[in-house]
Amino acid sequence: MAEKILIIDDDVDTLRLVGLMLQRQGYEISAASNGSQGLAKALEERPDLILLDVMMPDMDGYEVARRLRKNPTTLTVPILMFTAKTQLDDKVTGFEVGADDYLTKPTHPTELQAHVKALLARSAQKEQEPDETVTASHEHHGYVIGVLSARGGLGVSSVASNLAASIYSRTQSDVILAEFIPGQGTMGVDFGYQNQKGLTELLQGTVAEITREKVASSLTPHNSGLKLLLASENPRDVTLTSQVQNYETLVARLSTLARFVILDLGNGLPDFVQKILPMCSERIIVIEGVPGTIQHTRLLIDNIADLKIDRKSISVVLNNRIRSEAQMQLAQVQEKLGHSVAATLTPAPEVFLQATRLLTPAVICQPTNMTSQQFLKFADTILEREKTR
Repeated sequence: MAEKILIIDDDVDTLRLVGLMLQRQGYEISAASNGSQGLAKALEERPDLILLDVMMPDMDGYEVARRLRKNPTTLTVPILMFTAKTQLDDKVTGFEVGADDYLTKPTHPTELQAHVKALLARSAQKEQEPDETVTASHEHHGYVIGVLSARGGLGVSSVASNLAASIYSRTQSDVILAEFIPGQGTMGVDFGYQNQKGLTELLQGTVAEITREKVASSLTPHNSGLKLLLASENPRDVTLTSQVQNYETLVARLSTLARFVILDLGNGLPDFVQKILPMCSERIIVIEGVPGTIQHTRLLIDNIADLKIDRKSISVVLNNRIRSEAQMQLAQVQEKLGHSVAATLTPAPEVFLQATRLLTPAVICQPTNMTSQQFLKFADTILEREKTR
């Protein structure tokens, strides 16, 4: 397969001439006419080499190089700075921000070809002899759990937060609890954090800007031991759910930051959830024991299975939030649902009210309560699956 070279330059003549010359040498060429477009293409296409101009109007080459080097996806891609600047200080700056080589315009085609060949050869040699530390870091991917429901108001956020707290209680490992519906945030209020913009800022930026470091800095530590990514409460932010690529990149970054990542995906199957669910290690659907919800949930499970997801990786949690004789029994729920129920939660409104007052998950404030024990038991089941994945 031909090696791919991405050229980032606002000069149309340079893009055309250099691209044609390298194409004749057998390379596959991709082009971007500004820094932002170049960053997005670099992350999406993962080129073997980047030819980068320095003088560009929206974002200069130095800033592009800095961002490329901060992103794990483009951390090791060779960068050849290609510019009209000839001052020594300019070259030094180029190397300081991560450039591997530097050429000044105009340059002879033979010289450019030689530099390109040398950089690609060095890169190929590094891939054959990978650094053990870097390799180990890139191989780490946490156990990602998506929690959702067929309709709203079934306690998805409550189940997600208490499951996350239960897993942390059992493992004392890093656990991230991420709320993924912008404009409908509730955990910030429940846990005592106001006006949270972590998720909003990640979704508003470009895909290339969602680096591991930026995601890590967006997490809020909670005294329960969890790390939180909180959604905003501003209803207008719900439009950000259209940023599907940002969501996919965000999940990939989160999975490198903790052993467990619990995602509150809200209700239904919007486009971003359809893309995220295949990235999860398992999926949890929250249900209540009433006929209408069961029918909707049955359809939801069918829709998820249509995404080529194994039904065995879908766990159903029967969340009995209120004491009512109208609630169906477990056996009836399973029969009508056509799917087994992995856990049943006993109504405990007083416990959850106290947890809200204490700004913490229920399993933290009353770990011996029956419902808390049910959460902990469910967490134990998940831990067993995590060991065998």
